[in-house]
Amino acid sequence: MGNKYNVFEKLVSSVIDVLLGLLIIVVLVVMGEAIFTIITHVIPLATMEELSVLIEEVATLFILLEIILMLLRYVKEGHHIPVRYLILISITAILRELLLAQGDGVESLFLSIAILVLVLVLVLLEKIKAFHKSGEEEL
Repeated sequence: MGNKYNVFEKLVSSVIDVLLGLLIIVVLVVMGEAIFTIITHVIPLATMEELSVLIEEVATLFILLEIILMLLRYVKEGHHIPVRYLILISITAILRELLLAQGDGVESLFLSIAILVLVLVLVLLEKIKAFHKSGEEEL
């Protein structure tokens, strides 16, 4: 019975790795499209709308890069996503929204408070050494 479970576990792990590989390819294609959009909007950059599109695409590119790094780390860590990466991706996404928010000051305040809370969580987790494995230093 235990042998069948190990075979099933390896099969599921292999399928997950293949699906993650496909997901990384899709994200890379989207990043390529974002880079193409950036290049096509940087050269003319005649209006403020084009500048806004440029800023949005650059911010999206950073989020996609963070996702790829998280997926690679997930596979490297043996199918475990460190909490630090999820928090950092959340901060990046909120910063993107904050950069693109053009209006309500209250919304900007709440987004800033959300970033502050996430940074405090990172500091707190670092203080209690939640990111370090016992006896090892993190790179």
